[in-house]
Amino acid sequence: MTSRILVVDAVPTNRIILRVKLSAAYYDVVQASSGTAALDMMRTSAPDLVITASELPDMSGRDLCAAVYEKSARRRGPATPVIITHNANDKAERMASLAAGADDLLERPIDDLVMLARLRSLLRARDAEAELRLRDDTRRALGLEEQAAEFATPGRIRIISTGHQPEMSTLVHQLQQRTEHRIELVGTDDPLKTAARAPDVVVVAEAPGTEGTGLSLLPQLRANRSTRHCALIYVAQSNQRREAATALDLGANDLMVNGFDVEELSIRLKKQITRKRTNDRLRANMRDGLRAAVIDPLTGLYNRRYALPYATRLAERTAVSRKPYAILLADLDHFKHINDDYGHSAGDVVLATVARRIKDNLRAGDLTARWGGEEFLVAMPDTNRQIAQRTAERVTALISETPITLPDGRNILVTLSVGVAIGYGADDLPEELIARADNALYAAKHQGRNTVVMADTVTALPPREAPKAEYGPMDDLPQTGTYGPALPKLRHS
Repeated sequence: MTSRILVVDAVPTNRIILRVKLSAAYYDVVQASSGTAALDMMRTSAPDLVITASELPDMSGRDLCAAVYEKSARRRGPATPVIITHNANDKAERMASLAAGADDLLERPIDDLVMLARLRSLLRARDAEAELRLRDDTRRALGLEEQAAEFATPGRIRIISTGHQPEMSTLVHQLQQRTEHRIELVGTDDPLKTAARAPDVVVVAEAPGTEGTGLSLLPQLRANRSTRHCALIYVAQSNQRREAATALDLGANDLMVNGFDVEELSIRLKKQITRKRTNDRLRANMRDGLRAAVIDPLTGLYNRRYALPYATRLAERTAVSRKPYAILLADLDHFKHINDDYGHSAGDVVLATVARRIKDNLRAGDLTARWGGEEFLVAMPDTNRQIAQRTAERVTALISETPITLPDGRNILVTLSVGVAIGYGADDLPEELIARADNALYAAKHQGRNTVVMADTVTALPPREAPKAEYGPMDDLPQTGTYGPALPKLRHS
């Protein structure tokens, strides 16, 4: 879905120029001429990111930044990123804006290439944090909340110097005097060196005269197990605008565009370490606090106990963001035949394999849960009708075309029927949306199975049959009923 950007500037020309550039990049742009108007706009339009001038008629850009973060803290959601624009070569203004909490800075005249890369990076980070917080909210709703530990221990910083930079040791020493964090300096020959503890932040510093030597390190750092979740800061020289933009798209979390500045880096390090520790905590909460209570042991998916409160939080977020979300209910066709013909151990293999294939073919932010028996629920944030339908059809085709190998070596083909419902706001309660998806699933069964039906196309349906008395393998939940006339048994090789 298109992200919404709020542009705040007292100068109409500046607002118009930014609106044209951002609209051309397919962003939804709203505008305000003052800090007060911007805060009012925050309540009505729910922007995903704010770009503000450093000076406004009624407050400074720093004051607006603080107000935006205060609003985010009150709603316990991810902070709305704020970028402050300022005049070139005004280092004092840059440092004051960063110290006030700005996520990034843009110098006038604004470099379009770097600006768009910054926007993509900040919005990706916000979406990832939003997903983690959404799952953390679900954890609290289940009564599994624990007191979060305060950030106290020093961070671990690894600085990778590219090219010939004899002054780097002196700069690192000056940085160490400004911070309590543990800092190590390494060269490009050992960027992935292993230590007792992984670093919190990795800084890749380009040397003057190089042509993006450090760029090749960023994918390696993101793929390496020990540095995958580290914050990455890329330090480019002032003439490396393309390298700077590319670094953000390759996974850098933050960017410095005027070389290695000790004062600026010390401020950025503090923000990146705090954000990294927060994300680490959210990931740990989700992984450890929920597993025993809400993970289905056979498929490894979340179960119904987790999925319902998660869908509630998703609906609440949709009411604020005004971006639709989708609920998919998928049911294995003729699953009882598998248990009868091949045994319950084969049924277990089929359920686990289908669950894995569904999850592996969705986005990282989509939730897949075992809803009961042979039925699966998928919740897709920020998803419109077209995307949801295409996704359901792609997954259905994948399942029907790829054989599953049973423990005895035989291969069988199975199919899915899927019902899809779309929620647009607070009026679409999760229970009602799931019920509409269930009706669409029933329609898919009635139409002959192995198909996708959208809930908004369902009209009158024949009465349902009574549920079967049998239960799915390794599960204490009743199976979904069998709809319509039985089809021939599954073929196998």
